[in-house]
Amino acid sequence: MRRAAFVKVGMLASALLATAPASAEVRILQSPGGAVGPFLDLFEQVRDSGERVVIDGPCLSACTLVLSIVPGERICVTRRAVLGFHAARSVDRRGRFYAEPAASEVVLRAYPRLVRDWISRRGGLTSRLLLLRGRELAAIYPRCR
Repeated sequence: MRRAAFVKVGMLASALLATAPASAEVRILQSPGGAVGPFLDLFEQVRDSGERVVIDGPCLSACTLVLSIVPGERICVTRRAVLGFHAARSVDRRGRFYAEPAASEVVLRAYPRLVRDWISRRGGLTSRLLLLRGRELAAIYPRCR
């Protein structure tokens, strides 16, 4: 019997993954994104574990790095899945956001070709959130069974 690790990424996700058996799947239920570093660490753990990733809700901003790190054949999406992309940005000491064009280019190049093409057809990574869902998403990643 397969045990699923239900992950609300960004909240104790690393601890949850550490206890999941190799045959488990990681289910992303809801992630607004956040700092890139913890997501990179988390998804590298998932990649190395061999686990499948089920995107079953909003996976926004830094959460979409899963597409760059976990092999595509181990990612599936449900009807509730939504991927949200925007340009990289940082926060200064006063709490103001500023654009990071070089980081945005690195992130864009790291996405799989079909995702890059979809983003490019919509004007590229900008401050505006681009949402990939429904049939367009299912054309890139298989529906979970």
